Amino acid sequence: MNIGFIGAGNMATAMINGLKNTDHTLMAYDINEGALAKVAELGVRTFTDMLDMAVRCNVVVLAIKPNIYESVLTQLKGKANPLYISIAAGITTSYVRSILGNDARVVRVMPNTPAMVGAGMTAIAKTEQNTEEELKIAETIFGQLGRTEQLPESLMEAVISLTGSSPAYVFMMIEAMADAAVRSGIPRSLSYSLAAQAVYGSAKMVLESSEHPAALKDAVCSPGGTTIEAVRVLEEKGFRAALQDAMSACDKRAYELKK
Repeated sequence: MNIGFIGAGNMATAMINGLKNTDHTLMAYDINEGALAKVAELGVRTFTDMLDMAVRCNVVVLAIKPNIYESVLTQLKGKANPLYISIAAGITTSYVRSILGNDARVVRVMPNTPAMVGAGMTAIAKTEQNTEEELKIAETIFGQLGRTEQLPESLMEAVISLTGSSPAYVFMMIEAMADAAVRSGIPRSLSYSLAAQAVYGSAKMVLESSEHPAALKDAVCSPGGTTIEAVRVLEEKGFRAALQDAMSACDKRAYELKK
């Protein structure tokens, strides 16, 4: 397919990195020449005219900030008819169609930045207006960037804190783990590597074993040992509650942005 990106920022670049070795032809438009230059280095055909790119595409990914959707969609209305994929927080399919027209083909997804390394988690909103073909196209594209799951659009705001924003929490945890390791004398670069692999391996166990995360945690905690002492401190400091509160705040903001 010819896949075009309107916007060449962080999320678009992550997707392009994940798709650059596939059979798709990748194109990008952005008003920022520096951003275009960076994706051009990845083999992407760049455009300075948005409509010129859009009419050449089977799929157009709207990788732009929510506040400029109206302006961009108004310029596209009636000019091109690709499958539009919206990836912005708070932008509903009904909002996109209200500007492009009720006949516009739109799929809403929530990807995350690990798509850059083929380990993304993308939620795909399934609506009554979507055809199976449209959803299959989205599954095909984002399936090449990691895992995908379909869910009702009514849950898309809630999933942002769970998958879209959560890499930031995990990166903060890895950074904190590495800082502690540096305090103990382990070199910085090695600390990051060890911490990241530990997180990666733990996540892989959850995905590939049939064990509940609590059971996997219990298996690491020997009676009277070091791990259960660390768990005790995390519980004492409100580790779980802090994470849940952060996700609730993320959810609240997502609903505030909803259009």
